[in-house]
Amino acid sequence: MAWQAGKAMVQETNMVHLRYEATLLADEVTQQIESRFQALKRLDTIIGNNDNTQWLNAQLRVNDALIAWFEGVIVADSSGRIVADWPAVSGRIGLESEEREYFRMLRGTRQPYVSEPFIGRASGIQMVLVSVPRLNAEGEFTGLIGGIVSLNSGGLFDRLSKVRLGEKGYAGVATASGKVLYHPNKSLINALVPSASFNPWLDLALDGWEGDSAGVLRDGQMALQSYAQVWPASWIVGLYLPVDQAQLPLSEFIYRLWWAWFMLAILMMPLMWWVLARVLTPLKHLEIQIGEVGVGQREQVALATTREELQQVATTFNRVESERQLLVEHLQERQAFLDSVLNAAPQGMFVTNIDGYITYMNPSLLDMLGISADLSMEALLAQIHIDDRVGARDMWRHSLHTSSDFVRQLRFLRSDDELLWLDLHARVVTLSQDGHKLGLVGVVKDITERREQEAIQRWEAEHDPLTGLLNRRGFERRLEEAFADFQKTSTPSALLLFDLDHFKPINDEGGHALGDEMLRRIAQVVAWEVRRSDHVARQGGDEFGVLLPSCTLVQAQRIAESLRKEVGEISVTHEGKEYSVTLSIGVTTFDENDTSLRDSLVRADAGSYKAKDQGRDGVVVNMACDHDEMM
Repeated sequence: MAWQAGKAMVQETNMVHLRYEATLLADEVTQQIESRFQALKRLDTIIGNNDNTQWLNAQLRVNDALIAWFEGVIVADSSGRIVADWPAVSGRIGLESEEREYFRMLRGTRQPYVSEPFIGRASGIQMVLVSVPRLNAEGEFTGLIGGIVSLNSGGLFDRLSKVRLGEKGYAGVATASGKVLYHPNKSLINALVPSASFNPWLDLALDGWEGDSAGVLRDGQMALQSYAQVWPASWIVGLYLPVDQAQLPLSEFIYRLWWAWFMLAILMMPLMWWVLARVLTPLKHLEIQIGEVGVGQREQVALATTREELQQVATTFNRVESERQLLVEHLQERQAFLDSVLNAAPQGMFVTNIDGYITYMNPSLLDMLGISADLSMEALLAQIHIDDRVGARDMWRHSLHTSSDFVRQLRFLRSDDELLWLDLHARVVTLSQDGHKLGLVGVVKDITERREQEAIQRWEAEHDPLTGLLNRRGFERRLEEAFADFQKTSTPSALLLFDLDHFKPINDEGGHALGDEMLRRIAQVVAWEVRRSDHVARQGGDEFGVLLPSCTLVQAQRIAESLRKEVGEISVTHEGKEYSVTLSIGVTTFDENDTSLRDSLVRADAGSYKAKDQGRDGVVVNMACDHDEMM
């Protein structure tokens, strides 16, 4: 018992510690990233838009305090060519970075950005680039300022290297794209994290989830895990503590406790055996006679003993037994009436004792549930739908504790696998004289048909009948929920809006049946390509929308490109002619300056139109600053 109780307490305590430590580390890394962004922004205000290499190098030397934040600082012009660096590295000035991922992101979003890990072409070290855009007075992109952070020796992860979780616990950092940034095993830096099948909790964290659980590590050990997000950099901080190490103190304590009790029991057993044998001899005779009264072999007990206390017990027992016999006769009469009423009732009814265990179910209820009268309480609870079981049990305990009515609708799986919706209403029965609780009496109704009709009506109200996707009403409700979460917790979400290029000829030449077939195929492909947590909608005609909760801009672009490619491969044929469509997709994310959901919708719609103006079959990212320029 001590082991089972202690194991749960130890695991919960360690989980709380890991959760706190992971949040603390994530907050600290977030602060480090924000501080580096601010340092680069201050440098940007100093150097302005000057691209003179000698002048820039002189300014970088003057501001060499930045070396406390970075291993090096670079400045690039609007074409991506590096025009200054400090400390100077041979071959770095003049390098072209226009095709680099971080340059394209800065030029597109014009927001501070932390790059994916890469190996420097001039320095040859593993690094990430913390960078901010250079903008002129008109807000035009004129280049970037970047700070180099080494993954092998950078001070950014010094705090993680000092984390101590026993002998085997450790901390790690990875990007949202799945690359290791920090790990005690240096050989794993810049490697890919384990697959989703190996560690599903880490895969959830890559999609933006924060939490803790237990899972398997690379070496096969079961470990407690906790994950927290570093949102400004799209990084994940993970803490890992092997279960055997977490339970080591408990194991040692149980071992000592076992031997102490074992030795004490051996020493006390002979003495206790002798004492109890002397004391309990008269009680043994009393027990035998009471047992005989219980089975009808005698009417009263007659104990031959000089102990006054036992004589008083025997006298009291005989009096109570006489009164009990009278009460049993009255109870049998009442029970006969109650059984007749319950058995004749057309509705399902049940009775429980004061502890909440069912003691009677009438034939109507047994027939409704498809069970036998001798079914145990545990087996009956096991047939309640798993999603309703915990809530029903908690409400049941609350009703027993407060004497309030139990009113609940839940799902019940019959033995023949038929799923029922049941409406339960139970009331506590008390004695009017002293308020003593006797138990509960409940009524059960089968409301399966009514719930099915309600479910169909709710589904039809928010879904498109042709494709099965969300309709405009359902999509707008989920958009409002995601936007409310963003305003409360700053959880990032992305929005994709697009319609179909070249769809009109399909309807005009092949008819609406051919157009409907194309829409159904497109809906299947789009629903397959996005994540299970995403929401896909057909808003009307050939207009579609995709909401990507807890999704960064990089992930949203990747999904948009995948949709564009896969839909472009769909085709339908009519009278020997093959028809296909392309997508013009507008991509945006919720922005802290958005006053309402409409701001994000307008940006995504404008991005879609811009994609059409650029020749269609494309993806255009339209952030808040981009939209202001378009206006």
